[in-house]
Amino acid sequence: MERPRVVLGVGGGIAAYKACELLRRFTESGHEVRVVPTASALRFVGAATWAALSGAPVATEVWEDVEEVPHVRIGREADLVVIAPATADVLARAAGGRADDLLTNVLLTANCPVVFAPAMHTEMWEHPATRENVATLRRRGALVVEPAVGRLTGADTGKGRLPDPEAIFAFCRRVLDRGPAALDTDLAGRHVVVTAGGTREPLDPVRFLGNRSSGKQGYALARTAVARGARVTLVAANTVLPEPAGADVIEVSTTGELREAVRKAAADADAVVMAAAVADFRPAVRAENKIKKRDGQDPEPIALVRNPDILAELSADRPAGRVVAGFAAETEDVLANGRAKLARKGCDLLVVNQVGEALAFGTEENEAVIIEAGGGETSVPHGPKDVLADRIWDAVARRWAAVS
Repeated sequence: MERPRVVLGVGGGIAAYKACELLRRFTESGHEVRVVPTASALRFVGAATWAALSGAPVATEVWEDVEEVPHVRIGREADLVVIAPATADVLARAAGGRADDLLTNVLLTANCPVVFAPAMHTEMWEHPATRENVATLRRRGALVVEPAVGRLTGADTGKGRLPDPEAIFAFCRRVLDRGPAALDTDLAGRHVVVTAGGTREPLDPVRFLGNRSSGKQGYALARTAVARGARVTLVAANTVLPEPAGADVIEVSTTGELREAVRKAAADADAVVMAAAVADFRPAVRAENKIKKRDGQDPEPIALVRNPDILAELSADRPAGRVVAGFAAETEDVLANGRAKLARKGCDLLVVNQVGEALAFGTEENEAVIIEAGGGETSVPHGPKDVLADRIWDAVARRWAAVS
């Protein structure tokens, strides 16, 4: 089979060195990669490094290898163009349709999905000019992922850090997997809130009531929503997964913390998908000190109280047009229990799946039935969680279309 062809554009920022790791992930997974750095990028990482890692020649100007017409050919032949880091300068030149080096020429000739992974200081990212350039690129169908929050150059911290190369790679793989559909950013302009993981309710300073949710399905939902153009807020409860490139991640632990974060994030949301496994109960009293085991004595019974029903609250208190979806993890009578929960919660969609040993929790694959208020039902066969995530967003998009 022909190897997927990726153009890796590299902007002139300090994060250019991280693109070496991204390049390695592409080449080791069988992609054919052509690196197109800007002249400034070569001040950080030399052409010899890019050529050695990619196994392909490196050029920055349209005047090199002119007999091959690289400024046209490279973009036309690509299956994906990803720019990492995308500096404020690269974003500005791309938004303005400039063609003053090989990279901007490639962008003008590419007929494939284009991904920008920005990296710059917070003030540059938040400047009105940059925000307008990003909006312009997104409006044209480009995928501009949100930068991460963290350490920048020097002692500065804030939003503007290049997302982790592993997360950028996973995002790009998702874009490639979608094929021609990736050019249709049907969630563009939408803000979606996704929850992931499992909440924990402390018993004492070292123990908690929890569950086996890994957060992988919620992260797949966030990753696919970004790939389809949405602005994504991911509320993650006790996960150990790399942050999805382009999503704003809010970390929480307890059900109360998740409830507060979701309600705040959902203030302007077009959809909320509650994929997290939320604890139904919490201890009535949290012990201030570790509960000690005493010889010859059974422990005191632990009294439980109900946690707030976040899904029901979101369903009852929402503006017109917002879609609310939940998950039902069942061990028996899966569809019957799912339909009952859909009616009880009052949400628009309920994703029902069977859980148990090697089923759903902690795995890379899932299968489910998406039940819709009003009677619709979509079965999603066993497969990658990203595929199920896409089918869920398809159902959300149908609900939006029905009320528009």
